[in-house]
Amino acid sequence: MGIVRKSARSKKSKDPLLGKVIAGRYRLESLLGEGGMGVVYRARHVLIDRVVALKLIRPDLRGETHLRAWMVREARAANRVDHAHIVDIHDVGETDDGELYLVMELLIGDSLSSQIANGPMPVTRAVDILEQMTAALARAHDLGVVHRDLKSDNIMITARGGRKDFVKILDFGLAALTRDPRLAPKGAVFGTPEYMSPEQARGEDAIASSDLYALGILFFEMLTGRLPFRSGDRDELLEMQQKAKPPSVRKYRPEAPEQAERIITKLLEKDQANRFRDGHHLKEDLKELQRALPARTWDSPADAAPAPPPPPPPAKAPGVVEWSRTAANFLRAVARAYPDGDAPTAVQGAADEIWELASRAARLEGELESHSKKLENIEKRGRALRAEIGRKVEDLAGEESRALRDASAERDVLSHLVLKRKKSQREFRAAQTEVQAAGNDLDRIRKGYEALGAARAEVEVLDGVARDYDQRARNKEEAAAERRKQIEQLRAQLKRYSEALENDLQTGRERIANRVGKALNYEKAFGEASRLLLDDLRDKPECQELLQHIDKRRQGQDPDDKPSELQELMEQHVATR
Repeated sequence: MGIVRKSARSKKSKDPLLGKVIAGRYRLESLLGEGGMGVVYRARHVLIDRVVALKLIRPDLRGETHLRAWMVREARAANRVDHAHIVDIHDVGETDDGELYLVMELLIGDSLSSQIANGPMPVTRAVDILEQMTAALARAHDLGVVHRDLKSDNIMITARGGRKDFVKILDFGLAALTRDPRLAPKGAVFGTPEYMSPEQARGEDAIASSDLYALGILFFEMLTGRLPFRSGDRDELLEMQQKAKPPSVRKYRPEAPEQAERIITKLLEKDQANRFRDGHHLKEDLKELQRALPARTWDSPADAAPAPPPPPPPAKAPGVVEWSRTAANFLRAVARAYPDGDAPTAVQGAADEIWELASRAARLEGELESHSKKLENIEKRGRALRAEIGRKVEDLAGEESRALRDASAERDVLSHLVLKRKKSQREFRAAQTEVQAAGNDLDRIRKGYEALGAARAEVEVLDGVARDYDQRARNKEEAAAERRKQIEQLRAQLKRYSEALENDLQTGRERIANRVGKALNYEKAFGEASRLLLDDLRDKPECQELLQHIDKRRQGQDPDDKPSELQELMEQHVATR
């Protein structure tokens, strides 16, 4: 998704969709690649000149309604999260032909799988990449979004702001918004077996902890250059994910820190209850590991292939602002070719038409610019709102995570105290029995009462300490519950705002698409009239200079015009009409 690959560009000449305008806004320029559900193109917004990656659902899957629904959820899930390390989604919709499209930021870089293919990574680099992925997933999980299919092919390594390893998580194509109705058959197994959690391998629904399991696989893979579980048979691999103990990282990477191995072991626990509680918990351990590692930057392997450059943009066609100049040059050429005003009807009609089209296009361009600014402001407002709510949710979720972990620790101590109290109660009952059986033996009676008093005192002390730990645990749990209540309120608020903003965006997109459709029709008619004039004027020597100017304009060049003469000619043409 959005990855520039040389192999994909080689198919350019074979793709009939190249050059087509999708949804009246995005012109397809080159093929980038294919994924499980979609074909991804480099595209350019015809109005604002934004270069994007545009995914179209695969032609052979267009009848699969559940896949179409998943693709829509991909945009909604990623948009609602709005995190720096998750690919930006600009637009989603359906064309007049019923094709579903998804518009994303165009990323230049390499997949994590390609980086791992170069060999094991330095520990500092692997931890840095893992920490960025964890931060993104923690935000996604806070907002109820589970990726479901996290793997090295879905992690993009790019450069941004002077940072070599800037992570972007791609393809939330199988992401599930919690509480959404299931779109897949019950018991269906989706995902990539090499990275699949035990619960997914059993056909159960993925949860946030399932993504953390996949992070454990990725961390192991980055440090060792290999997967922990490998098999050519899918069923055997699924069985291994459910039951096989993962190998030790230090078996393949002896110098790996013990803390890194502990993190991987915890992430790869078969019982999800034994993994990290959440992404915030994992982030804390990763930060602690980063502080313990040498403070140095990683170096790229000497034989690592550089990231492929982006494909050069095509020659830019002249915009509608240039049409009036081109029309003026055509009118001037017609005047030179037919000084007596006896131009053929078709030629004069074409000259009049391009002037009228240039005038209409100029007015339309003003409307488009106005609507585009409004749409851009709505997008900015939406991003700012999602980011603000997302940060608030993230802070609250971090507090909730720590409170629940503290409460769990208090409960663990409480469980130990309960066991000690039971032991003291048994000793108390034994002392009572000893006193009753002592008869008239005063020494035995004395020792029995001493034991009885000691046991009673210990029970009372343990009761008091247990009540303290229980109260502390309750306080932590109540604090966590309050944070959860605030999180749910913010999530509901985000949903309402997102839906309202999406409606505004859709209205704006439809307005722009309608006007861009008109502009494309004007462009087509302008081209046809221009070709007719060129065919008639090309062999007339007195028109060659003007035709050269027109050709340069058509190729997007900037000839040395004389605006005053052109303006004068336009005014003369208006006066004689």
